[in-house]
Amino acid sequence: MFFFRLLSRLPLSVLYLFSDFLYLIARYVIRYRKKVIDENLLHAFPELTDSQRKKVRNRFYRNFTDTFAETIKMLTISEKELRQRFQVINQESIDQEIHNGRSALMMAGHVFNWEMAILGVALNTNVTAETVYLKLNNPFFEKLMLNIRTHFGGVMTEKKEFRRSMITMRSEPRIVHLAADQRPPKKEKRYLREFMNRPAYFFEGGEFLAKRMELPVFFGFMTKIKRGHYRFEFTKMAEPPYDQDAPNSIIDRFCENLEANIKAQPDLYLWSHKRWKV
Repeated sequence: MFFFRLLSRLPLSVLYLFSDFLYLIARYVIRYRKKVIDENLLHAFPELTDSQRKKVRNRFYRNFTDTFAETIKMLTISEKELRQRFQVINQESIDQEIHNGRSALMMAGHVFNWEMAILGVALNTNVTAETVYLKLNNPFFEKLMLNIRTHFGGVMTEKKEFRRSMITMRSEPRIVHLAADQRPPKKEKRYLREFMNRPAYFFEGGEFLAKRMELPVFFGFMTKIKRGHYRFEFTKMAEPPYDQDAPNSIIDRFCENLEANIKAQPDLYLWSHKRWKV
């Protein structure tokens, strides 16, 4: 942990030198998951030429390796620097729900840099912000990522623990952040629908929670302004009552919003993930 804290003290401009080296390794040497990335991009953007998709892939590699540098920096980044690098738009709209006495869900996808978003929202809100996450298998990196993600007071709750803590959402209103585009395992209840031109499974937990507890749902739209600078905007995409809504209506709206986010800046999405394996 000491080594990463020491590394994190370096200016991000210096950390980007390490990122540049990793980019060359990922793109030219090991060609990290190139086949998976190319297949995903081909299905998602059939209208693009091979050359255009290649440009998206190469910019993806750049964003992917930059995320390592930026995430390490998050371990010790100052409040002032994070505010300069990460803008949060409409935070007050979701905060007001909590001030009114009810929890709210925030659903977002794996759009770079989602790790910075965890800190940015926690820093900019004046209410409790809780992120539900999947535990890492490696104990050291599990501890490291928890240290990074809670740097500005955000609450991290492992998925299994969250199932037990849901009962407190009425008595202790808070923002609950869900990365809602992960591929659920077969043992989970899941919903199959088209996503970026291919069938994909989605967790139904967020949908169930919102409708069961009558919670408003917001989408987090990520924009990369320039290297190391992002904007994250909250928009309300669903609100109770839900008694007239179709089944899986919230997941459908989430997918529509996420597709719009991806199409705005295609190289920001996690194309190396085997998201469409059904």
